[in-house]
Amino acid sequence: MEWQITFAAIFGGLFLCMASGMPIALAFLLLNVIGSYLLFGGLSGLDSLVMSMFSSVNSFALLPLPLFILMGELLFYSGIGPVLIDVLDKFMGRLPGRLALLSVAGGVLLSVLTGVSMGSVAMLGNTLLPEMEKKGYKRTLGMGAIMGSGGLAIMIPPSGLAVLIGAVGQISIGKLLIAMIVPGIIMALFYAIYIVGRCWIQPSIAPVYEVSAVPFRENLTNAVRYLLPVGFIIFLVTGVIILGIATPTEAAATGTAGVFILVAGYGRLNREVVKKSVMGTLDVVGMIFLIICGAKAFSTLLSFSAVTEGLSENFLGLSPLMFLIMSQVVVLIMGCFLDPASIMMITLPIFMPVVEELGFDAVWFGVLFLLNIEMGLLTPPFGLNLFVMRAVAPPGTTTRDIYFSAVPFLILDALVMALLISFPIITSGLLKLMRPF
Repeated sequence: MEWQITFAAIFGGLFLCMASGMPIALAFLLLNVIGSYLLFGGLSGLDSLVMSMFSSVNSFALLPLPLFILMGELLFYSGIGPVLIDVLDKFMGRLPGRLALLSVAGGVLLSVLTGVSMGSVAMLGNTLLPEMEKKGYKRTLGMGAIMGSGGLAIMIPPSGLAVLIGAVGQISIGKLLIAMIVPGIIMALFYAIYIVGRCWIQPSIAPVYEVSAVPFRENLTNAVRYLLPVGFIIFLVTGVIILGIATPTEAAATGTAGVFILVAGYGRLNREVVKKSVMGTLDVVGMIFLIICGAKAFSTLLSFSAVTEGLSENFLGLSPLMFLIMSQVVVLIMGCFLDPASIMMITLPIFMPVVEELGFDAVWFGVLFLLNIEMGLLTPPFGLNLFVMRAVAPPGTTTRDIYFSAVPFLILDALVMALLISFPIITSGLLKLMRPF
């Protein structure tokens, strides 16, 4: 059978299952079972499928994933997030567009602590949007800043999605977590510059209002009590990796231990918080591991049916720059319709062999892929952060309002991607400081 026919059958069946409303993990599982049975010799093919799925999750490298998710669940159920946002609010002073800037700062902070994009959008939306409404902010600025800042959770460690991409794409998870830090910071700076610049040019979009002065002593106390411990958590997750003190798995463990201590120190660690956090983690991790199993089996199916080889040969006929542009465009278009896990499972098994063959740095490509996934959360009509914003938006907000509020931040993300493509040193700079484990 020609690989083109196999390709059409596999992807046709996949999209048919997805169009029927079947969960993505189950769609891949069904397709893998049928494909393995038909293409690899009946029951012996199913035996190979089971072994492939088992090996995909029987990996010590995946341990950071549940630990990072547990960190986020602990902070969510303990209610520390809103307290930290309130502390940041007191540091903002009388800056133009201070509430929109607060959403950026809050997005960075929640990214460091939770690594969950949709959770950040929901928390920031519930906390800041009502206040923005009271102060007369234009909804497009406020909602856009919150959705864009929520996406930073993908680009700033600890990022569960980065671990997942590393596992599926066979990319060094430790290097990927460090390489994404500078791009994430650049994105936050671009957002802040845009907000200040637009508020300066168009003051009516974020009216100035009187802000009560906060005594220096109170700010200092808040910094020591709340922000300093957060800095310690950052060190426990990323600093220990850069210094070569710990592997990504060990860093995830130290970060989780640090969050337990932090929550206990604020008097919020109790049986109910721990129970909800662990159960929430198990729910998410169970689904993610099903996705990883499906991705690995799907990759094997494509490889042994010669689909990967056939597509790779076609991609290798392109220039390296053309492949890079085309791959990012494909991911961006898929982001308009599919969730990150689906995009990852469909594209990475095809792209990564070509990336290796063309001699691209896999970590650099992984950061570009992550940024593109982040953009997909903001792209109409089915960007997940758009749906979250729709749920928390003030009454009277239209879907059109939400779509248009995301456009400036999509443009800023595209500018960051252009920078990363033009100057790969942005992703590799911190890697040169890493010490071997």
